[in-house]
Amino acid sequence: MNCTFSDLHMPSLTLSLIPETYAICRLPAGQEVKAPSHGSFRLLVHAVEETTMVCPASEAPAGAQIDSGWRCFRILQNFDFSTPGILASVLQPLAQAGIGIFATSTFSTDYVLVKSADHERAVEVMREAGHTVEIAT
Repeated sequence: MNCTFSDLHMPSLTLSLIPETYAICRLPAGQEVKAPSHGSFRLLVHAVEETTMVCPASEAPAGAQIDSGWRCFRILQNFDFSTPGILASVLQPLAQAGIGIFATSTFSTDYVLVKSADHERAVEVMREAGHTVEIAT
């Protein structure tokens, strides 16, 4: 018997919408960049092909390729790495609703960013999928 994506048990999650508006920034590989200093969420990744930074829009570095106007959802639960379907339970309904995402993970949890213009619809879609979404102020 073949198992399909829709056959997987998708967990109900609690997510928090972080109040800041974010920018996703691309810099050349190896370029030194000052890590963002504030915000509820910050990300700096040095990869072979580029450096990526996610930061409050006000901290986007000059000279970077910047895609601004993102809102960030934090999954509040912590799961063991072997637990399947955590991100999929959020990403699948967003994809079906035609909402684009930028997703990333930390050791403890996951973050999903959506464009600001889509964030209210994303809240609605996630709630319809059985998730709880808290709006942080």
